[in-house]
Amino acid sequence: MKKYLSLVTFSHTIFAMPFAFIGFFLAVNTTNYSFSWFKLVLMVLCMVFARNAAMAFNRYLDRDIDAKNPRTKVRDIPAGRISANNALVFTLTNCLLFIATTWFINMLCFWLSPIALLVILGYSATKRFTALCHLVLGLGLSLAPIGAYLVVTGEFALLPILFSLAVLCWVSGFDIIYALQDEEFDRGEKLHSIPSYFGKNKALWISNILHILSAIFVIAPIFIAADNFSWPYYVGLTIFISMLAYQHQLVKPNDLSRVNFAFMTTNGIASVAFAICFLFDIYYRSL
Repeated sequence: MKKYLSLVTFSHTIFAMPFAFIGFFLAVNTTNYSFSWFKLVLMVLCMVFARNAAMAFNRYLDRDIDAKNPRTKVRDIPAGRISANNALVFTLTNCLLFIATTWFINMLCFWLSPIALLVILGYSATKRFTALCHLVLGLGLSLAPIGAYLVVTGEFALLPILFSLAVLCWVSGFDIIYALQDEEFDRGEKLHSIPSYFGKNKALWISNILHILSAIFVIAPIFIAADNFSWPYYVGLTIFISMLAYQHQLVKPNDLSRVNFAFMTTNGIASVAFAICFLFDIYYRSL
């Protein structure tokens, strides 16, 4: 179990899972649908199975690339801790579990489940042909809030889409920062990324623009449904946007020593704090 948790980098669940809770409780709070522990558990299971499948497939597909890269050759498959075949079996098992779980939610989620898997698994191949791979990763994680909203309602709505757009821009932006570490390697191996295509300076500008857009998308719900938000949400906004700005202070084109801190710590704080404030806002307004 420890090996497979390492394979899928389970600690990175901290990025998308909080936004799944936001999507779920947004639906409960703004519609006539009531809270259901059963649906909440199914939503969490879907998140876990989908992410397990995506990460395991990424490690499987990139195993030869990872073996060449000094930064990634210690990953589980190149290091021999897990075989490529076992990683593929783990991927397929989680795909089936994900689809099976959606069957118990509603028919819309069930019919959309293969499309969701296509997006989150397809990301792993994109670096071979497009520098927009970061946006595909962002798209995959952006399915969390809208998917969780669909678990409750079985219907699309504008507010969860805004949160999904915020996640898309946020994740794409910090993945560009993370990819700065592999700029030279990617260029040498003819792999595509925004840093390898534009260079570090322009890549950081693109990341900055994406994070500004992310900030706009988390602010936008206030103007669309002001009655659904109060001061705890504003606190969450402040923390989230501050963490976006702070990571750009940590990483410079000539100094990548704090990339991992910017990637994991600041973004982890941003997502968890924002979700906690969002949930507390719902509780506060219910008093």
